[in-house]
Amino acid sequence: MAKHPDKTKGMVARACCRVDLAGGTLDMWPLYLFHPGAVTVNVGVSVMTECRITPASSPAITLRSRDTKKQDRFPNVPSLLKAPGFNHPLAGYLCRFFLQEEKLKSGFTLETHSESPAGAGISGSSALMISTTTALARLTGRKLSKEQIRQIAQNVEAQLIRVPTGCQDYYPALYGGVSAIHLREDGVHREELPVSHAEMNSRFVLAYTGAPRQSGINNWEVFKSHINGDKRVFRNFTQISQIAQEMERAVGSASWTEVARLLREEWKLRKTNAPGITTPLIDKLVASATKQGARAAKVCGAGGGGCVIFFVEPDAQARVKEAIVQQGGRVMPFKVHGKGVSVSG
Repeated sequence: MAKHPDKTKGMVARACCRVDLAGGTLDMWPLYLFHPGAVTVNVGVSVMTECRITPASSPAITLRSRDTKKQDRFPNVPSLLKAPGFNHPLAGYLCRFFLQEEKLKSGFTLETHSESPAGAGISGSSALMISTTTALARLTGRKLSKEQIRQIAQNVEAQLIRVPTGCQDYYPALYGGVSAIHLREDGVHREELPVSHAEMNSRFVLAYTGAPRQSGINNWEVFKSHINGDKRVFRNFTQISQIAQEMERAVGSASWTEVARLLREEWKLRKTNAPGITTPLIDKLVASATKQGARAAKVCGAGGGGCVIFFVEPDAQARVKEAIVQQGGRVMPFKVHGKGVSVSG
């Protein structure tokens, strides 16, 4: 029998977004199986997502996005389960999964919020999937492991975007910190990298281009090329896999010169995988930041817009931030978030 929250209180689940440093796209099954030793390296950052569930005094269920201002309202659970579609599909699809066998005595309002701009490439949607999955698991009394939460969130997100999803984006939301996500035949294994978070904070700058991108589309085009036997794409990912393995060692040992070199190499290869991965604005931001002391840069996620991560020497951080703003970019706070998903209430 499900345990329900106190009728006078709500609950809040929070999970962080991420910046990927190397190995992205390889985390899509089964691509990593063709590249032995595949790993992705990423960082949980203090750009947060939130799911708040507040019990109602009636059977009605309200789903609301504070970001898009879209909302669904259903008189009860059966009407939600029969709905042909949702204005807030992320919440709707997850509720449909969790409530299909539930007999709730009362309804609730589920409200989501993300500090990440839409299409920023820092996995705002995946982090929100984790926070919402965690909140609904608490609501329905399900005791889920972190790996079970990841599987549910990833599978439901694939239903939403209708193309394959990678697995790496969910781990920073689940665990926080700096991670190496090992992709093997026997499953996915996350390893915490022993690097100073303060040192990471001083050596990276995160910028938003103001132009959202659709990672599912870019990744899907690259995925299809790989599966269809495109030798150039396969060769690129063999090299990207090697770079990611070296990046894991470089970050773990705080070898910053090597981190900068690998970041440059990763971005150079990734730009050749598919058209549209870079944009004129991204190129302009990278060029201007480089003149002010940035040593490397790459687009977060699949590219085509969104965020760019810059590696800098600590004494160049302020100059690089100013150059980004002058060129029309928006500097976002970069701080390693050391905690995984949390739920209170």
